[in-house]
Amino acid sequence: MAIGERIRYIRNLRGMTQKYLGTLAGLPEKTADIRMTQYETGARTPKEELTNALASVLEVSPLALDVPDIDSYLGLMHTLFTLEDRYGLTVENRDGDVALRFDPRKGRDAASVSQMVLAWAAMSDKTRRGEMSKEEYDRWRYNYPKFDTTQNWASVPSAELSDMLIEAFKDRLETD
Repeated sequence: MAIGERIRYIRNLRGMTQKYLGTLAGLPEKTADIRMTQYETGARTPKEELTNALASVLEVSPLALDVPDIDSYLGLMHTLFTLEDRYGLTVENRDGDVALRFDPRKGRDAASVSQMVLAWAAMSDKTRRGEMSKEEYDRWRYNYPKFDTTQNWASVPSAELSDMLIEAFKDRLETD
């Protein structure tokens, strides 16, 4: 989720208008709503100073707004928090072990991600049981979804192929 989407998401959670948030963050009242629209749609990216001000007004860490750096522990945590917001990721403590899962009841996106993660779990399980080599597993995950046989993936023909087929069969197409 891009920074603008995060700002909009948390702003809506707080029940704030764009103008109100922008004004509290120090933007001129006349242009606060326009500037916030630009940030939320991705037309502009707020500088670090404004990101910090927005985070302060929204009562969140600037890391909760910014695109997380998953190469850091804090960035990874904020990535997981974003997945919770967007895709229904849940975390549970199961006898001292952490269990992460996507709740498919949280919406269509959550259901899709849940299916994908279940496919990943199936391939990981096959590797642990010795039914698949580490090399095969790596090939599967580094080319995902190319080699995923657990779901129905549709391939869309190129525009050139589609045009060629239409031309070849246009005499058979009925016109209204």
